[in-house]
Amino acid sequence: RQRGELRRNCRTWLADQEIVIRGRRIAWVGPAGSFPGEVAERFHEPQLSAVPGFGEVHKHIESSHLTPEWEAALVIPHGCTWTCEASHEFSNVDGPHNLEFWLTARRAGSPAKIFPLPGSAVPPTAYEWGGGYFGYDEQKRFLAQSLQVAGLDEVMDWPAVWNPENPSHERLWGMIRATFEARGVVEGHAAGLRGLNEINAFAAAGMASDHEAWTPEEVRDKLRRGLFMELRPHSLPDMVKGLLADGLGDWSQFALTTDDRSATDTLKLGATDHNVRLAIEAGLAPEIAIQMVTINPARHMRLTPWVGSLAPGRYADIVLLDDVEKLGIRAVWADGAEVSRAGVYTAPVPKIAWPVWATHTVNIKRRLSADDFAIAAAPGRDTMQAALLRPFHWADDFIEMTLPVVDGLVQRDPNRNVTKFAIVDRFSGEGKVAKMFWLGTGPRTPDTALAASLGHDKHNIWVTGSSDTAMAEAVNALNDIQGGWALVREGKLVATVNYEVGGLMSCRPATELDAQMQALYAEGAKVDWMYEPTFSPRWW
Repeated sequence: RQRGELRRNCRTWLADQEIVIRGRRIAWVGPAGSFPGEVAERFHEPQLSAVPGFGEVHKHIESSHLTPEWEAALVIPHGCTWTCEASHEFSNVDGPHNLEFWLTARRAGSPAKIFPLPGSAVPPTAYEWGGGYFGYDEQKRFLAQSLQVAGLDEVMDWPAVWNPENPSHERLWGMIRATFEARGVVEGHAAGLRGLNEINAFAAAGMASDHEAWTPEEVRDKLRRGLFMELRPHSLPDMVKGLLADGLGDWSQFALTTDDRSATDTLKLGATDHNVRLAIEAGLAPEIAIQMVTINPARHMRLTPWVGSLAPGRYADIVLLDDVEKLGIRAVWADGAEVSRAGVYTAPVPKIAWPVWATHTVNIKRRLSADDFAIAAAPGRDTMQAALLRPFHWADDFIEMTLPVVDGLVQRDPNRNVTKFAIVDRFSGEGKVAKMFWLGTGPRTPDTALAASLGHDKHNIWVTGSSDTAMAEAVNALNDIQGGWALVREGKLVATVNYEVGGLMSCRPATELDAQMQALYAEGAKVDWMYEPTFSPRWW
């Protein structure tokens, strides 16, 4: 920094420093003018403050819906130069090619560092199958193939971990064992774990973290049992304020994490920088907030030889700030070169011709028809007692309702917010269909359906609609474009969005993808959508 040494909360800013870079790495740091060697080129930024490139301790790049090279071009101007990729999304589409997929962009020249973690939820449960299977052997092989593999992606199926009778028990413990044997990190997912007995058991089973906490009280309980806490934006402000009110001084066991954010939302909000600003606005000192996206996650994920600090041997990833308190980013360096200035990505984006295994993942070898989505009634019935579900309905019992029967088929009831929902198998080639009635969501407009090829976490096609014919048309459209979104309104296909890579991502600039999403939203705004609130605070 140009000004004199500044101390804030026992953290020190050093004035008049220089960073010497050799190739892609930092070679030397120290007071300006004290480097004993020769340099080929000098860059002088006396009004700016240098901090390490920001990192994501837990993120699904797939949720940006951009391929890794284009996601990098989107987030690097926001300071994010490295990501721990929670890879169970693409793993469930094509497990055998998962590591190759995540290393391709870097090998092609992208300055973003991706540290992939094999997905624990592959398949999500023992009752499912899809494009991947990871157990002990697969995890051991994955970890042995690249130093960039940091550990095991979030272990979500907690009942399968603690219950030996669960059919996923052996598979999950195999992955945990393989991770321990390779000295990797087992990331956790402790959604809904509130009792101290469960939290103690979760930590004792080897899970090192949680990114699902919602309240300061929950954070305190998990932190005291040794869990590294990864704070997400939707609950971050309340948790930071509550923990500051408690007088928490040591924030070394915390990181800020994005988890899931679409390209559209990143264009509006920002990337990792958005998380840092939220923490600062909630009262956290900028230096602490920056630590939570640099050295803290790097230490937790055991990546300090490569990222997390401005120190010799680390990648020369540097964020130059013109306003520390507001996290104003003037420029970003990655791999020893400036790649962004004033929010504009200036490096070339590698041209990657993604192979067939990445671009042909919707495998439905037939055209679907209305008959595939019909639900037959028992013979001679005018009504049927139907089981319904609604979003975020986690109770063991189904919602029940009496529905009308017409021409032998059970009907929707839009007057009571009842529509139809189906899952279509996109892996076997057969296009198997599972269908049921849904409450409180879906289109009320006649002959209308919405379909998508991303359905966490197995990523079959889902479709909801007001007619069986519209549902078939929407799914067929997705098959034609190899994944994404399809909206049929009043019998006509009015909008599609291409996710041609894995059915999850698109190989193009974020602005182009966003333009297609905005067209989908505009057409969707012309639909009368059913809505009933649920208990979930995230249902909005």
